[in-house]
Amino acid sequence: MSYTVKSVNGCTKKLEFNFATLDLTKEIKAAVVRKQAQTNMKGFRKGKAPLAMVEQVYGPQIESDALNQFVQTQLFEAVNTEKLKTVGYPQFENVKYDSGKSVSFDAVVEVFPEIKLGDYSGLSFKKDKVEVTAEDMDKLTKNYLGSKAEMNEVADAGAKLAKGQFAVFNFEGVKEDGSRPENMKGSEYLLEIGSGQFIPGFEDGMIGMKKGEKKNILLTFPADYHATELQNAKVTFEVELLEIKEKKYPELNDEMAKEFGYESVADFNEKNKKNMLAQKERQANEKLHQEILEKLVKENKFDVPATLIQNQVKYLQDDLAKNLKSQGFNDAMVEEYFKRWATDVTSKAEFQVRSGLILDHLANEYKIETSESDFNKKIEESAAQAGMDVETVKKYYSANSNIKNNLMYAIREEKTFEELKKKMKIA
Repeated sequence: MSYTVKSVNGCTKKLEFNFATLDLTKEIKAAVVRKQAQTNMKGFRKGKAPLAMVEQVYGPQIESDALNQFVQTQLFEAVNTEKLKTVGYPQFENVKYDSGKSVSFDAVVEVFPEIKLGDYSGLSFKKDKVEVTAEDMDKLTKNYLGSKAEMNEVADAGAKLAKGQFAVFNFEGVKEDGSRPENMKGSEYLLEIGSGQFIPGFEDGMIGMKKGEKKNILLTFPADYHATELQNAKVTFEVELLEIKEKKYPELNDEMAKEFGYESVADFNEKNKKNMLAQKERQANEKLHQEILEKLVKENKFDVPATLIQNQVKYLQDDLAKNLKSQGFNDAMVEEYFKRWATDVTSKAEFQVRSGLILDHLANEYKIETSESDFNKKIEESAAQAGMDVETVKKYYSANSNIKNNLMYAIREEKTFEELKKKMKIA
């Protein structure tokens, strides 16, 4: 064996190679043939120049190619022999080459860490209660009936604006320097109070106002506001309430329920309650799973390959950039956002990598497998939740191997969590 393996840390290995005698005959011949196929030489058609002439003209480059091929082959064979699960590309260091005689070099490779979890059987967690309330059903019903509702002004002159009502108002923002930007003005603006359309504090500041009342609302813009010139800016909004309005919803009946694709009001209530219950169950499980992962990551320290974190940072940035641009951000604004929140993005990426490695370790420990039966079951669930045809959903996931693989990975994680929760205390 012409190499030794040293551990740099839990996820980095250094392979030190030393070949006191070196014969590159095989590699040089292969390199000459490759070079011949690419070479145009005077008097010969491309790829037809004699091998000896090609070797004579391109000797140094061919020897360099041969050496590179030799190094790559030796590293590949060593990685296989040592059964190293490598991540990313190797880094070569301390290369020493005596032409035709000897070569030594070091190759630093990142590997997946060996994970040993501490005892987690004593950990306890509380899952959120899952129920569908009358308020939930009322809100959902109003969403369906929204297009049939009438907007009526509140007749009582002494009425105070409340959450869920609609305000018709004029407003103008005044910055600390006294300026009044055009993008902070509005006339006869209609806003549902509690909808969260304005910056935090604005709608709450209007609650309790009466028709015709004027009020100044002092607010501070969020630090991550999309307009960088307004981030953390203190602004006084001068507000005049013109009208208070309410939506008058018709009563849901069987005829309307049929318009929405249901057989009756009873069918509407039964199916929507079932779907909402399933959605809340998913949300409760997602929250519980996140809490479990946070605990496991906090209590189990291990080295993580930098390459995995860098790749995840890139993935998060690409996804974030797409979302920000859909909100009106330009390239300069996106870059500034990344600079401001770089630490948060990196921390999130590291957590996702660590938690993913832990889940993969547990899935292997529990011998979790996924099958076509699992895939079909998940497709049926997804179709039912979306109100779509099963075959349409199945065709979507089956048409792209990456999309299907991602779904199968998610199924594997779900099955892993189910096994993991059996070994913990879940209230």
